[in-house]
Amino acid sequence: MISRRILPTLIYLLLGSICIAQSSTIVQEVKVYKRVNDKDLKVDVFYSDSSPTNDGKPAIAFFHGGGWVFGNPDEFYEACRRYAMKGFVTFSFQYRLSIREDGTYPHPAITPVESVKDARSAIRWIRENAEDLKVDPDKIIVSGQSAGGQLALCAELADSINEISDDLNISPKPNALVLYSSNVNTMEAWIDMLMGERKDEIWDISPYHLARKVMPPAIDFHGDDDCTVLPYIVDMFKRRMMQLENHFELITYPGRQHYLGEGNDKYARYFDEEILQITDGFLTRLGFMPTDH
Repeated sequence: MISRRILPTLIYLLLGSICIAQSSTIVQEVKVYKRVNDKDLKVDVFYSDSSPTNDGKPAIAFFHGGGWVFGNPDEFYEACRRYAMKGFVTFSFQYRLSIREDGTYPHPAITPVESVKDARSAIRWIRENAEDLKVDPDKIIVSGQSAGGQLALCAELADSINEISDDLNISPKPNALVLYSSNVNTMEAWIDMLMGERKDEIWDISPYHLARKVMPPAIDFHGDDDCTVLPYIVDMFKRRMMQLENHFELITYPGRQHYLGEGNDKYARYFDEEILQITDGFLTRLGFMPTDH
């Protein structure tokens, strides 16, 4: 039985903890990370207002899917909030899509090459502004779903694809990669169509063909019934990564299709909580999971 003298103290501590929990909110800010062809490209930045004030938090940059034509940064908002609550600074990036204002596609001046340029600019922007963003420039995880996964990989691999306005002294390379139903090989009809008259450039943005030794550790989640990014192509990429002695974990889900979280609207069908918990474990093993939050 609790002593009457102890009970008020317990109530005080309980109320205090409730107040702290209620005051811990996620801040979302919209910033412009790049201006190209008179268009501002924006990023949504998420962080916890109860995060420790010290600098150097790990960052996660997310790129949405949609075949380089469709999709929206808001598809990663819930994942951004989740990881911001864990002490990360998270980013969901807009990038150029190959679609006209009237909804027709492809856009004659925008191919997946332009999307790759934007992804590489995005990671450079994080590193260049790491101090203001309170980010550790050596702990930048880059993540994407489907086409966004290809952009994440090309942030590491597409050395020849750079915006003319980028500072090439700033590295766009991730410190780790987290991929969901990722495209890993651009030799396919859909991308060929989007490239238009620039088909020869397709080789410069194909992760399978650009893969090399000493890549950052990566984890990829894939469904074995995926009809968009075929499982055998992903398996070929895994074997290529193993041959190059890179750290590459492939988590395969029997019966799941391209949207691994089908039926889970919280995460835009990209994944479910179980997949994110496995992601947590991967980041913890790498030493990227905040421990002081």
